[in-house]
Amino acid sequence: MEAYVLDWLNLLGRWVHMVTGIAWIGASLYFVWLDNHLQVPKNSTDVDKGVGGEIWSVHGGGFYHAQKYTVAPPELPDMLHWFKWEAYSTWLSGMFLMVLIYWYGAEIYLIDPTIAELSKPMAIFIGVAVIVSGWVVYDRLCHSPLGRNESLLSGVLFILLVATAFGLCQLFSGRGAFIHYGAILGTIMVANVFFVIIPGQKDLVRAKEEGRAPDPIHGIRGKQRSVHNTYFTLPVLFVMVSNHYASTYGHEHNWAILVVLTLIGALIRVYFVARHKGSAPLMPLVISAVLLIGLMWALAPILPTSSSAAPATVAGAFVSDGESLGVVKRRCASCHAAKPIQPGFAAAPKGVVLESLADLNKHATAIYQQTVVTRVMPIGNLTQMSASERELIGRWYMARP
Repeated sequence: MEAYVLDWLNLLGRWVHMVTGIAWIGASLYFVWLDNHLQVPKNSTDVDKGVGGEIWSVHGGGFYHAQKYTVAPPELPDMLHWFKWEAYSTWLSGMFLMVLIYWYGAEIYLIDPTIAELSKPMAIFIGVAVIVSGWVVYDRLCHSPLGRNESLLSGVLFILLVATAFGLCQLFSGRGAFIHYGAILGTIMVANVFFVIIPGQKDLVRAKEEGRAPDPIHGIRGKQRSVHNTYFTLPVLFVMVSNHYASTYGHEHNWAILVVLTLIGALIRVYFVARHKGSAPLMPLVISAVLLIGLMWALAPILPTSSSAAPATVAGAFVSDGESLGVVKRRCASCHAAKPIQPGFAAAPKGVVLESLADLNKHATAIYQQTVVTRVMPIGNLTQMSASERELIGRWYMARP
């Protein structure tokens, strides 16, 4: 019953996280686009009222006229819409999933004894600490003199992200490291909204209500954090789906892969943000394409050849289907069964059942890829598959016709 309840909580949590994430990211991308497409008002009266830019657009069969004030309008409107709950709901639902999957189930999804011998409390403590410290360090850097030089600040932040990716991958399983890296970026994004952008907007509103001149620093800081958020968006989105791609988080150089994908995502956003303003240099897009092609080449699996398969067929080295199935049943079938016996699993992951020779041959490539190439299965090596057993599966797979 526990596994059944956890399964439903997982489903509902992911659903809410996806819906609220779409709402937040959609609004964020729209306002970045809007801000970069503003033009000088054509009506001098608007300029006199403090309008700094405007844009006309058409959508859904209607015309829209958006205007942005340099600081604030002469009088506040009766109805003022705020954009904050999309961000808060996304973070809350994401942390709900973090607690449910990676902390409550730390021994399955977060801890890998072959990487670091961590107790469950220690692993959770490290997870919380890196998320909180990530925001604190980032925020202090933005408030420091370094924060006034965007190029230098970006360079320092990138170096820190490289160090963070490397460090996490030395402590947690690949999946756990990737998701905590994404949680750091996601927390920075929502904290930017909660601690900087919204308070600044509230102070602008209070200034108008109290009849004092609004402080333009809030607009400057808010703009800086909003731009940072848009560059973090694509890397965070990758991390959200990364658990489906063992070739990335299961690779021996997974930290470097994570860094490269972060850079690719950021460069794509750099290009599109510049594109919003008009003609944009193609170099960021070209670099991201080259990096992506290079990464795909580096991660390409080494396909067995006749020469590599030969050792498996020599005397004393042949591995039968039955021998391989025996290993799979001992090490994989506790989860991958019609009725899993591994706590926390109500059904076989991805519907993959490994209980018969037919199952073995049907999923042969996936078994080889997950247990021999990436070694991400059994998850967390819960069933303690040995190196010799992985070698056996490898020889069996390579000898198949």
